[in-house]
Amino acid sequence: MEQYVVTGMSCAACSVRVEKAVSAVPGVSSVSVSLLTNSMGVEGTASAADIIQAVEDAGYGASQKGMTQDAAQQDGMTDALDALQDHATPLLKKRLVASVIFLLILMYFSMGHMMWGWPLPTVLEDNHVAMGLLQLLLTVIIMVINQRFFISGFRSLWHRAPNMDTLVALGASAAFLYSTYALFAMTDAQLHGGTEAAMPYMHEFYFESAAMILTLITVGKMLESHSKGKTTDALKGLMKLAPKTATIVRDGKEVQVPVGEVKRGDVFVVRPGENIPVDGRIIEGSSAINESALTGESIPVDKEVGDTVSAATLNQSGFLTCEATRVGQDTTLSQIIQMVSDAAATKAPIAKVADRVSGVFVPVVIVLAVITTVVWLLAGQTIGYALARGISVLVISCPCALGLATPVAIMVGNGVGARNGIMFKTAVSLEQTGKMQMVALDKTGTITNGEPNVTDIIPAKGITQEELLYYAYALEQRSEHPLAKAILLYGQEQHVEPIEVREFAALPGNGLRAVCGDDILVGGNAAFIAGQSQISDSIKKQAEALAEEGKTPLFFAKNGALLGIIAVADVIKEDSPQAVQELQNMGIHVVMLTGDNERTAKAIGKQVGVDEVIAGVLPDGKETVIRNLQKRGKVAMVGDGINDAPALTRADMGIAIGAGTDIAIDAADVVLMKSRLRDVPAAIRLSRATLRNIHQNLFWAFFYNVIGIPLAAGVWIPLFHWELNPMFGAAAMSLSSFCVVSNALRLNFFRIHDAGRDKKIKNHRSETMSEDVRTDLNQKEGNRMSKTMKIEGMMCGHCEAAVKKALEALEQVDEAVVSHEAGTAVVSLNADIEDAILKKTVEDKDYKVLGIE
Repeated sequence: MEQYVVTGMSCAACSVRVEKAVSAVPGVSSVSVSLLTNSMGVEGTASAADIIQAVEDAGYGASQKGMTQDAAQQDGMTDALDALQDHATPLLKKRLVASVIFLLILMYFSMGHMMWGWPLPTVLEDNHVAMGLLQLLLTVIIMVINQRFFISGFRSLWHRAPNMDTLVALGASAAFLYSTYALFAMTDAQLHGGTEAAMPYMHEFYFESAAMILTLITVGKMLESHSKGKTTDALKGLMKLAPKTATIVRDGKEVQVPVGEVKRGDVFVVRPGENIPVDGRIIEGSSAINESALTGESIPVDKEVGDTVSAATLNQSGFLTCEATRVGQDTTLSQIIQMVSDAAATKAPIAKVADRVSGVFVPVVIVLAVITTVVWLLAGQTIGYALARGISVLVISCPCALGLATPVAIMVGNGVGARNGIMFKTAVSLEQTGKMQMVALDKTGTITNGEPNVTDIIPAKGITQEELLYYAYALEQRSEHPLAKAILLYGQEQHVEPIEVREFAALPGNGLRAVCGDDILVGGNAAFIAGQSQISDSIKKQAEALAEEGKTPLFFAKNGALLGIIAVADVIKEDSPQAVQELQNMGIHVVMLTGDNERTAKAIGKQVGVDEVIAGVLPDGKETVIRNLQKRGKVAMVGDGINDAPALTRADMGIAIGAGTDIAIDAADVVLMKSRLRDVPAAIRLSRATLRNIHQNLFWAFFYNVIGIPLAAGVWIPLFHWELNPMFGAAAMSLSSFCVVSNALRLNFFRIHDAGRDKKIKNHRSETMSEDVRTDLNQKEGNRMSKTMKIEGMMCGHCEAAVKKALEALEQVDEAVVSHEAGTAVVSLNADIEDAILKKTVEDKDYKVLGIE
């Protein structure tokens, strides 16, 4: 998407006009204009020159955002930050101050003397013409100060695209011109009939109305501009965190340079208390890094040699030497800013309703103002009275409130999400996430940590936990199996002293053997240990119970005597059960998808509390399941963004979790930078709050105009004698947009992790998988050739994963369903393949193939 800065827009009608003009350019496939950020996103093959020309032909200005990569690296965040700065409010404030000064003088002469008898200079006391000329002069000064309304308004009218400025310009001009006519008429009357003849014309002056309209609209514009500036505070806060300089190492010396001069491969140093200037990799030192600026996580993360660090994060403790890996627009911070900026440049579907209304709003209001004036003239009222009603209709009507209702809420919602590590790629994703009826969760890495951990230590009778762990740690030191790493990590945490073993061997039948001193140590699964040592019934029952919970029990023995069991499993994250419960409390049906065997999957699913478990489904199968789940409602898929790409793409909303610094995940609509599953209900909660805010804004914007326009036209005068002065109409208009923007800013105080006010939505929940899903999966399986391999040596889910990955790397293999418990791999083929190739593929991973059927 190419982004442009658009100038000259003042209301929703302007953005609609620009959108229509650019859409007509050949080669433009889609265009979205944001009144909030004065930006435009364009997709297609049209040249920038053609697009800019189309905008200019429509009566506005445009320039292309962005720079070359080199320029971006030179200027860093400066241009982006400058673009977000509130430049309009200071200018509007100066206009307002000048307008108020001259307005107060005008009001003193026009109303102070007549209503409250305030003293006047002698020359003006009986000279009504001089009084009128003074009011005209003061009004002209105020009109010159606020000339932007007239330039923009009449230019838009000339291009047949009237906007809010057109309404203001017409209203103020009508009041001024009629007052000028009255002044000339009064002059003629005074010349021919004296002071008494001129006196009635003083009540026909509307100079103060014209001046008050312009001043009050400027008040509203300033408040609106200030509030709009607040909507980008989250982004500006991020940009300000980025250091302006970096300390790089050149020829062995530390040199401080602007951050834009840092290039990939440069070595830079960061002292405690300093912000990291660019993304890099630690080559020397260790430290605790506060990444809250990017992820919203307040707890510092320990980093050491080889780990990555990101720009704008804070080095809290150690001295670090790093190599720059991503600079300029490639840094994580820049990508976050770009993502939020792109989201602001897109439009939510709900905004299209307001846009359609805004497109015809101003012409309709002008017609209504003319009709109002004519009707009151036909009713026998004076020209001044009828004109006042028409002017009131013009100045009370507000297309801006309609145009701002959606984009301000989207911008603030995106800012709140960014502060908490939740990135919505488009306005559509922010609006639609809260409408999901089902959430499908990938098990590994989403519900669980994705790495095996020791969960239980059960020593045999007469053996202590310390003794069991001591010998298991010694035996597993030489093993490269993932489960061995879990035991070694646990042993290190428990400060187990390493001891050297000899004659280490991995034995057929899932076992290990080594000599420790004079003792022979063995370890493996139940079947292997049963041939090496006697296992009591109580230990067997405990092992079965562990297996039922989805854990892998590993048995250890010394000199033929059982030492005990150490259970290893991919444990669930601490917040997973709470996250699932929060989703269910929102009325969302939670499904767990996994390629694991059914027993392990159901054990995990039971612990977490999901509504439905679908096991034995690989990436291709997950996409099929998502497609069929969509027949029951809208589905969000939560996965790691890489292995789950097909399912993320197929789902109504793809949510990538645990992205960390890799936020540019194409398959995902929403990116969660942390691995915390509670961010999923938080994202849904934020989406719902944003949509609720948009509905409130649209209601008040429509309600205001529906009530205000009839009141201004004088519809209620015959019944209730409610009459609206044009000045009060202008005041109401000036406050309407301000109220809409202020309401959107309330989202900044929304607590996205507070589940106390969650409400259920209507859903099509069911406890089991639909028959459609089963049928489609079975048909898919039936259309394939398949072979069943008998494999020896697999001990756990990680072994299954290793075999599955190896087999699926073959072009002829669509998928492989592997079970370490059954010792089989069912391979689905799209073409014939020799058994020897399958056998070699598995045995290269150090497992033994017993046969292929």
